[in-house]
Amino acid sequence: MSSSPFIKSVRETLRVRHYRLATEKTYIHWIKRFIRFHNYRHPSEMGNAEIEAFLNDLANRCQVSSSTQNIALCALMFMYRHVLKQPIEDLAYSFAKKPKRVPTVLNPHEVNLILSHLSGKHWLVIALLFGSGLRINEALQLRLKDIDFSNMTIFVYRGKGAKDRMTILPVSLINQIKSQMKFALKIHQKDCEDGFGLASLPPALLKKISHSAKNPQWQYLFPSTTRCKNPYSGEICRHHIHSTAVSKKLRVAVSKSQILKRVTAHTFRHSFATQLLLNGTDIRTVQELLGHADLKTTQIYTHVIGKRYSYVQSPANQIVEPLNNHAIDDFSHASARPNHE
Repeated sequence: MSSSPFIKSVRETLRVRHYRLATEKTYIHWIKRFIRFHNYRHPSEMGNAEIEAFLNDLANRCQVSSSTQNIALCALMFMYRHVLKQPIEDLAYSFAKKPKRVPTVLNPHEVNLILSHLSGKHWLVIALLFGSGLRINEALQLRLKDIDFSNMTIFVYRGKGAKDRMTILPVSLINQIKSQMKFALKIHQKDCEDGFGLASLPPALLKKISHSAKNPQWQYLFPSTTRCKNPYSGEICRHHIHSTAVSKKLRVAVSKSQILKRVTAHTFRHSFATQLLLNGTDIRTVQELLGHADLKTTQIYTHVIGKRYSYVQSPANQIVEPLNNHAIDDFSHASARPNHE
């Protein structure tokens, strides 16, 4: 099915609209599952009833999360609207409401404990998540040119929502970052000597800077151990390490540290935001560093630290302290006295 003309048309439509490669893979995955679920009928022959049956099966039999349900629905809506030109209307199914959860955070001691069980590039990736508030893919997609030691900043190219932003470069990580940059440059030099060295770039950018696509500044800070074929151009290049490799190392480190909290790579981004607020950083600054479009998204961290309630006065504060500290005791004794009247 992966080479079918229809799936190819879906992929082409996604690329024309400049969707991320990760989104492309996800959408195609759910479209394939939808087709398989209905015994390989063509989507043009199906409609609301088939979509509803598929989504209900995901919710009831597969028991997927609300986020997964929503992604599957987005994939199908994209297919019908942009590929088949048959927009779906009056669907008896809406986006599942995500439960509101307070994020899990770690304190600096817990972060250090986990980092003590990591080493090399994996240590640095996790340290950057906590020190700069990066998402895991943002950290892995950093290029050598994105590190600015003079201004102590990190440039995040097309983060979530395709938005560029700047964040802070931790002073404590400078030596480790410089060491990793030297390693990346050594890998790139070897690639060039072998007749390769092309940076892994989106097709539009590759076309724009084709004359300098082999320059060191475009190489990833965390290069993969092997070369691969660019999914867009077909050129042999070197991509960055995969997020699953970091996640596996992180799971082992968390287990060894005996921390009982549920810790993922994103937990360190939550912890970054929480620590900034605890240290008195303005919430608007935290919003910019995290790249949140809406301040309400950032305000979730005030719930974590209880900042929202820090200036709320309890009504009990207005109770006048009794003049006689033994008033309660006296009352209890008095109530215990026999009534001689």
